[in-house]
Amino acid sequence: MTAGPTAPRPPRQQPDGQRRKRGALWPTVVVVLVLVAAFVGATQLYTDVLWYDQLGYLSVFLTENLVKIVIFTVAAVLVAALMFASLYLAHRHRPITAESIVDDNLRRYQEALEPVRKIVMVVVPVLFGLFAASTAMTQWDTVLLFLNQEPFGREDPQFGLDIAFYVFTLPFLRFLIGFLVSAILLAGVGGILMHYVYGGIRINERGLATTRASRVHLGVLAALFLLLQAANFWLDRYSTVQSSSGKWTGALYTDVNAVIPTKAILAAAALIVAVLFVVAAVIGRWRLPVIGTAVLLVVAVVAGGIYPWIVQRFQVLPTEQALENEYIQRNIELTRAAYGLDETEVMPYDATTQTEQGALRQDTETTSNIRLLDPNVVSAAFSQLQQFRPYYQFPDTLNVDRYEIDGEVQDTVIATRELNPDQNQGWYNQHVVYTHGYGVVAAYGNRVQADGKPQFMQAGIPSRGEISDDYEPRIYFGENSPEYSIVGGGEGDEPLELDRPQTADDEGADAKTTFAGDGGPSIGNFFNRLAYGIKFQSSDLLLSDAVRPESQILYDRDPRERIEKVAPYLTVDGSPYPAIIDGRVQWIVDAYTTSDAFPYSTPSVLQEATQDTQTAQGAAATLPPERVNYIRNSVKATVDAYDGSVELYAWDDQDPVLKAWQKVFPDTLKPYSEMSADLMAHVRYPQDMFKVQRELLNRYHVTDANSFYANDDVWSVPNDPTQDRDVALPPYYLSMRMPGEDQANFSLTTSFIPQQSETGNTRNVMYGYLSANADAGTGEDGVKSEEYGTLRLLELPRSSVVPGPGQAQNLFNSDTDVSTELNLLRQGASEVINGNLLTLPAGGGMLYVQPVYVQSSGDAAYPTLRRVLVGFGEEVGFAPTLEEALDEVFGGDSGAQTSSGAGVSEAEAEAGAEGGDGAPADSGSLEDALSQANEAIQESEQALQDGDWARYGQAQDRLQQAIERALEADGVVAPEAEGALAPRRGPSSPPSSRFAGPPRGTYSRTCRRGVEQFGSSLGS
Repeated sequence: MTAGPTAPRPPRQQPDGQRRKRGALWPTVVVVLVLVAAFVGATQLYTDVLWYDQLGYLSVFLTENLVKIVIFTVAAVLVAALMFASLYLAHRHRPITAESIVDDNLRRYQEALEPVRKIVMVVVPVLFGLFAASTAMTQWDTVLLFLNQEPFGREDPQFGLDIAFYVFTLPFLRFLIGFLVSAILLAGVGGILMHYVYGGIRINERGLATTRASRVHLGVLAALFLLLQAANFWLDRYSTVQSSSGKWTGALYTDVNAVIPTKAILAAAALIVAVLFVVAAVIGRWRLPVIGTAVLLVVAVVAGGIYPWIVQRFQVLPTEQALENEYIQRNIELTRAAYGLDETEVMPYDATTQTEQGALRQDTETTSNIRLLDPNVVSAAFSQLQQFRPYYQFPDTLNVDRYEIDGEVQDTVIATRELNPDQNQGWYNQHVVYTHGYGVVAAYGNRVQADGKPQFMQAGIPSRGEISDDYEPRIYFGENSPEYSIVGGGEGDEPLELDRPQTADDEGADAKTTFAGDGGPSIGNFFNRLAYGIKFQSSDLLLSDAVRPESQILYDRDPRERIEKVAPYLTVDGSPYPAIIDGRVQWIVDAYTTSDAFPYSTPSVLQEATQDTQTAQGAAATLPPERVNYIRNSVKATVDAYDGSVELYAWDDQDPVLKAWQKVFPDTLKPYSEMSADLMAHVRYPQDMFKVQRELLNRYHVTDANSFYANDDVWSVPNDPTQDRDVALPPYYLSMRMPGEDQANFSLTTSFIPQQSETGNTRNVMYGYLSANADAGTGEDGVKSEEYGTLRLLELPRSSVVPGPGQAQNLFNSDTDVSTELNLLRQGASEVINGNLLTLPAGGGMLYVQPVYVQSSGDAAYPTLRRVLVGFGEEVGFAPTLEEALDEVFGGDSGAQTSSGAGVSEAEAEAGAEGGDGAPADSGSLEDALSQANEAIQESEQALQDGDWARYGQAQDRLQQAIERALEADGVVAPEAEGALAPRRGPSSPPSSRFAGPPRGTYSRTCRRGVEQFGSSLGS
């Protein structure tokens, strides 16, 4: 039967089912996405727990995050509860009479809100609570310091309160009151809107009409708000001692005599108005609180603004120096105390500019330690002579330390041979094979080889030298480590990591190794692999068979980054440095406790105060733009370069801020008495703190308020004259004896010149010289030198004509003889590089020393020392050696004793420059050639004993060249070696490829006999 046109349509159940399925799709997708996001977040938390737990600092992670969670929860609940209570009370006590709804718009609002009112009353407070709480939890450190505060034992001069009140208590009270004010305002706004929508507040022709419930509700909130404002006004009194709004930081005359009294009046007035609001809420009349509020605003404007301005303008300014003198003196004293400048030893130094023979005879300890190796320049030389493989690298700027060699402390330029991750391609190579650097390379600071190359005291692969022949050389943790590495394995597992090039056992292959320490979280189980695969967005972590059951993952390997994570309350110095300590390579890192709340102390911005040549070139990390007015080098930290273990030592154990943090994290800091004597010997005064201190000393070397007010003796840190841009001269580490000291000390030094005007015409002469004793070692475990950290300031007369660094550099550049010789050095496309300009108090004046390097053109070129510039007064010396340059300045005989090798042999330097590969190509005399041949033989034999074939090959090349030069010097043409001498390598061959293994035959013995016989025949 055929259905007619009016037949009913069949039911559409299937489409409806499809629609229902489609309707459930999006919620399912959302749930899945939420679960995935939650899982990813959980893995990040889990990996953090693993990292901190492995390092032994899980308590830091848990404490910090638990405190944040508590603050977040309390803040969120408080804001949400207050806002919800305000909305709930406004709705519950809404008017229910018909006349309350007088506006069609309000009726529409109510109709729109009512279906979702319950949801809105919960969701809106929760959202605002979460937002407020996320801000509040960033103050976790403020809360912890308040709860664990320690007294400073010093009172502020205005209110007589311990400084701990300003550093610990006042910031917390400010945070608490500010947060409560925000919570009350949010609750008040929510209550007003709810009352308005439901008719509790009406605007009509006669004005504002309110119900009794709305009056009580809003009156109580207004009273609470005013109570908090009263507390704010009262705390403002104490904040005046921290104010930087005037010419000088702290409570000045106007603050003490106008601002502080008016703040007390405003606090009392706010309390009175708060009471008026409560009364108005009860009696229903708003006239009194409105009048009171108006009066409060007028008093705030007049008493808080106009009156202090009148006092400042008509009472203070006409006699400012007399009225402000007391408060300027407070600023001077407390600023110097806050930055550790109050115990600076000041010594007048009437420096001479006149030179005379023998003037340096009493400065032997200084002149013998003058550093000729510039750590900012010689990185390329370290790379060419000691890198050996393209997957290694040295930092652009090396570090300066000191080591005891043969009973004498030697300044050392030192660096670690780290990986160059950019040279490695493929996940397996980047994260499994190339996992660590190898060895420490160190050179004498005060001497070089005869041809100008660094004279290494620790070098080669395997790493050998005068510092140590038996230490752990592998650098798994450093400043240039890969993002992460998979290391370790079980017994019997095949070594996968490349250890170092060339071994004695297998001449044709590089050595392999397996990490044997406890350096990172385990990644052997599937869940940990999954977690870290998500963290580093790498499927290879899940799929690669290089991840074995005993594998570990190493990451966050930069020493600064590790210290910042395990001690988040510290500001970390920008220049970690390596040292061989007790058979391990340790990174030593300085860290600071800071505050911005110290009364009467002038604030500094760390980033600006620490900028100099090194930060501009990226050689040192830039500190954060943190505003501080108190700083202490409270912690010395070490990071083991092999296993990454971190040790924190409480260095300044009298610092109240550090004491407070020790109560928060009681098990994380060790007393410095647990430091070994070897570690103590390598601790040095921190650069960044010294930079901050010298920046403050530009003005705060003046301790008299009258002179400080006159601003007539302001200094500047000189710009680095070796740079084309205006950046500050960095401080330098030097071993020297300051005037008045009994012996030389490893010191950190800087110069001061008069404040420079914008026109640039200010005299560039020396006004001051600051030295910090940077040597903490005493030779005893856990005992630091009493002299460590002593600041000594040499003040020159203001009539000084002693050249400043810029003027000294100009004298060097404008000297005719110097210019002529420099032009000769530049021949052949060679580049002349001025090294660091060192300033030393010696000979009764200021001595300037600058090494001059020459670098030839070419990809493999590196700088070698060629000359030494010396300046004293107007006199300039320029010679291949330091001794010759000093003698030129001081009438032919300076009386100075310099280190052996403090300069170059001109013939050797010329030969090295022409040789192309860094080896001398010509010689000056037969005796020199024979001497060099003998030295090369000895070095060859030592390299054989050490199994260092790279160094052996270099020595063999030098030996062959020395013999050829000896023959040429005697008029004999050097024959081609047949059997005795190995073929010379081409200039493009890498140094480490000269010899793949031990030599065949008895090359060294043959050469030694040949040299001895040749020398004997010439002698006869």
